[in-house]
Amino acid sequence: MTSPDQDLVTHRSPQSITDYIAYGFIKVLRLFADLFFAKRYGNRAVVLETVAGVPGMVGGMLQHLKSLRSCKEDEGWIKTLLDEAENERMHLMTFIQIAHPNWFERFLIIFVQVCFFSAYFVLYLVSSKTAHRVVGYLEEEAVISYTQYLKEIDAGTIENIEAPEVAIKYWNLPQDARLRDVVISARQDEINHRDTNHDFADQLTKL
Repeated sequence: MTSPDQDLVTHRSPQSITDYIAYGFIKVLRLFADLFFAKRYGNRAVVLETVAGVPGMVGGMLQHLKSLRSCKEDEGWIKTLLDEAENERMHLMTFIQIAHPNWFERFLIIFVQVCFFSAYFVLYLVSSKTAHRVVGYLEEEAVISYTQYLKEIDAGTIENIEAPEVAIKYWNLPQDARLRDVVISARQDEINHRDTNHDFADQLTKL
């Protein structure tokens, strides 16, 4: 059994050329995010969750259509992916209340969503295994970002404000919950999505 600390540092080493491409792509995105947002982790989370909410919906839709075409059960993939998409959407609804993005960041949300949706849709059609690996690595970076966010809160650099009501209701947090509790909850979700998508990619590798 892995400890919580091990969960935070878990990294799936690339095993194939497509894995390296997926990993490299996410690292490039991470570089741009670091340059643009620096330590504005709340604003980074808003844009990150806009991207992270796309794969589950695209994958769930395409798995649904595949199940219809093949007349075969999906083994639970559709619900898992759609639940992931909804979870990431709720992350966005939460951090919108925390970060209050400006007009440019809202425009960036639309631009990034359109570009990423189109690219991910095509990628999933071409190689669903690579698509899930991309998400696995994306979620690895999300776990890192939320961990850094938490460190800034603990250091007092970022104010540990009251948790928004939407977060309290969604994660069933106590009424006196703070931002720190929200970040921990969101990070645990990302850990689950990371492991699920790497597992899906591994299963597709064996086919």
